[in-house]
This record gives sequence, C-alpha cells and structure tokens, in this order.
Amino acid sequence: MSNLIAIAYDDVGRARHVLDVVHELAVEHAITLEDAVIVERRPDGKIKLHQTAKPGAIGAAGGALWGGLIGLLFLAPLVGMAVGAAAGGAAGAMTDLGVDDRFLRRLGEELAPGAAAAILLVRDATPDKVLPRVSPYGGRIIHTSLSDEAEAHLQEALTAHAR
Repeated sequence: MSNLIAIAYDDVGRARHVLDVVHELAVEHAITLEDAVIVERRPDGKIKLHQTAKPGAIGAAGGALWGGLIGLLFLAPLVGMAVGAAAGGAAGAMTDLGVDDRFLRRLGEELAPGAAAAILLVRDATPDKVLPRVSPYGGRIIHTSLSDEAEAHLQEALTAHAR
C-alpha cells in the first residue's frame, strides 16, 4: 500500500531541491516512489503542477520491448520496435497514474502565494535513511495518509531541523 505525503515549503526552489534529494534516495533504493509532483502557487494565485514522472517514456520503453518481440515473429524486429515504442509512448502519455490532478490543485489552493509543496506517493521507504536527508530542509505537512503517529514523527523531524 502506498502513502501520500504533501510537504509545503516557502518557495518552489526549496521544494525542487527536496525532490532532487528524494530522487537521489530513489536511485539508492532507500525510497520507492509511484509519483512525485511539485505544486506551486504563483504570486498571482495561479496553481502550477510540475510533474516529475515521465509516463510516456515508460510506455515507450515497454512498447519497444513488446514491439521488438512481436516483430521477431514477422522477421521485422526494428519495425516492430518502432511501432511498439510509438504506441507505448502514446498510451503512457495519456495515462496519468499517481496522484489526481484535481486533488493536487485543491492542495495548491491551501498554499500561500509564492509557496510550493512536494507531493510524494511513496510505495516503500526506509525512514532512517530518508529522514536525515530530507528533514534539514524543514517544511510543513499539509496532507498525509500516514498514521497519526508516523505523521507526528515526520513533522517533528522536519521542525527540529528547521530551527
């Protein structure tokens, strides 16, 4: 089961930096993400979503693999890979797996103008590896699906390092 964690920051630069750290942690296999988005509330009040996942690229890779295999059956693997990549990319781009955009926009409405939030859909994490790397940036939890105890522990870690 995945957990949704939304942490607000005073500016989009800090939210981007935290997301960069989280992506590094994902490469190190300390956290497994299903989705990661930055929600920005611009100074004029407009909400901007910065999607970080590339579903089209994932679909294209899968499509190329299957297209190549099917192409081998008809002795045209390169044509099969090209057609498969195009079909997979198109299907992946039309499929938005992860956090619902309407929900993200509602969260964005809660932010002060100029602020941003890092929204993470986490499948699995090793808290003792993740918290020391993320907590120095502070932040304020605006929404989670964590237990009350886990949420309080996370907010305490974010607040302690922000001082």
